[in-house]
Amino acid sequence: MPEELPLDQRTIVALGGHEFSRKKGNEAIRDHMLDLAGGADRHLRVCLLPTASGDPTDQIAAFRSSFASRQCSLSHVSLFRLETEAIDLAAHLLAQDLIYVGGGSMLNLLAVWRAHAIDEVLTECWRRGVVLAGQSAGAMCWFEAGITRSAGTARVVPGLGLVPGTLSVHYHRDPDRRQTLLNQEGGYGIDDGAGVVIRGTEVDSAFTGHEGPAVWRVDADRETKLATEVLESPRPAIDEVPDEVFELRAVRALRSGRL
Repeated sequence: MPEELPLDQRTIVALGGHEFSRKKGNEAIRDHMLDLAGGADRHLRVCLLPTASGDPTDQIAAFRSSFASRQCSLSHVSLFRLETEAIDLAAHLLAQDLIYVGGGSMLNLLAVWRAHAIDEVLTECWRRGVVLAGQSAGAMCWFEAGITRSAGTARVVPGLGLVPGTLSVHYHRDPDRRQTLLNQEGGYGIDDGAGVVIRGTEVDSAFTGHEGPAVWRVDADRETKLATEVLESPRPAIDEVPDEVFELRAVRALRSGRL
């Protein structure tokens, strides 16, 4: 890996809301992140940082289940379990192709990262070309500021500052976050199921996992909807299966139970 890439070759993917599940759009977004990390040409090393939610085992399991079909080398870093899961944090993270940061509390995320100097390591990963990605708190952390509910009400808190401006996630699902962003000097609002690709320090493109979600540029109390690419899902989502299929499965299950 190069010591440092030119600014316009460094990539961050910020998602308004995303799950490791087969619900509509989630697998399309997963595949898009892998493609941005060079997945079409090589076996990728992908690491999950679930710090913002306290390293929950269900999030780790869902991550591994979702990415398993893509033949990646998967890992996770549990900062809350270093006593039993010791690891050279810097060496491991710098060796990745894609680092995905889960959602949760942005305040707690940054506080724990700084206690372990992970903020400095991730900045170095970005400089060297590791694709940084994440949803909710894991998206806002890369910006100068994010609008979080970590302390209850929606308020602006500082991020790592790799990307200028303020980011609000869950944009139209949370009116208080939206209004708080409208009161700022500039930034982006991203709906659940949508995201942006940042090259260097500038938003390069916007995308959604399915029709409906959007990305908004906000300046001086004014919203501008960005043109977005609707990604193609690799297979039908579980919430897109016709009702007749569920009925057929229920009938088969009943018959099986009688035998």
